[in-house]
Amino acid sequence: MSITVDLSGRVVVVTGGTRGVGAGIARAFLQAGAEVLVCARRPPQEPVQAAGRKAEFASLDLRDAAAVAAFLTEATQRQGRLDVLVNNAGGTPFRLLDAGDAAQHARVVELNLIAPLTASLAALPHLRANPDGGSIIMIGSVSGTRPSPGTAAYGAAKAGLANLAASMAVEWAPHVRVNTVVPGMVRTELSHLHYGDEAGIAAVGRTVPLGRLAEPDEIGDVCVFLASPQAAYLTGAALNVHGGGERPAFLDAANANKE
Repeated sequence: MSITVDLSGRVVVVTGGTRGVGAGIARAFLQAGAEVLVCARRPPQEPVQAAGRKAEFASLDLRDAAAVAAFLTEATQRQGRLDVLVNNAGGTPFRLLDAGDAAQHARVVELNLIAPLTASLAALPHLRANPDGGSIIMIGSVSGTRPSPGTAAYGAAKAGLANLAASMAVEWAPHVRVNTVVPGMVRTELSHLHYGDEAGIAAVGRTVPLGRLAEPDEIGDVCVFLASPQAAYLTGAALNVHGGGERPAFLDAANANKE
């Protein structure tokens, strides 16, 4: 038996929804029938679209609290409601801790932890005013659940994001549900920066139990589920979407129990 999610009439905001995982999330909500608004500092190279429909774009710096509040207020007034906020915007360059100063690392934390808090606080009154309730979805990372050398500030921010979401879920229940999606490695237009050429990407994919990297739209499908009535009793959860995670290194290093 298949489950079809219909979010027609629902209004969804996806931060950083112009490329990569964010665009995949936006496409999944469009496929489900929702009205989708994406925001980022720069416009997409091409419209984010699916099912013959396009996401609306707004230029926004998520570090500007006043601008974030104004954007969400204007969007809610224009659309008549706000149902879902997906805090996807984030990222980091590769930088070993002693290759940068505290201020550089703090900017990574600001984008990946403080900006989602800012957006969530700005969205809260609009979600609470919605008679059907609201949903906030944080996009975390497996980097927040394990050591993250080269992206330590990012990993620390993502760990904090999951804890923040769990606290929000308690404080803002029962009318607003808050959950975290914890992706593993996802194949995007920037994958080559992390994993190299096609051979490198394939080799990295083979380290995942399911044998490949995730596609952005697969992360989007999970977000659609979390925003749907089928997840009405799900809040405060952190849902791993990592293809089975990482095979423990000691299993390959040990010389016992080998065939």
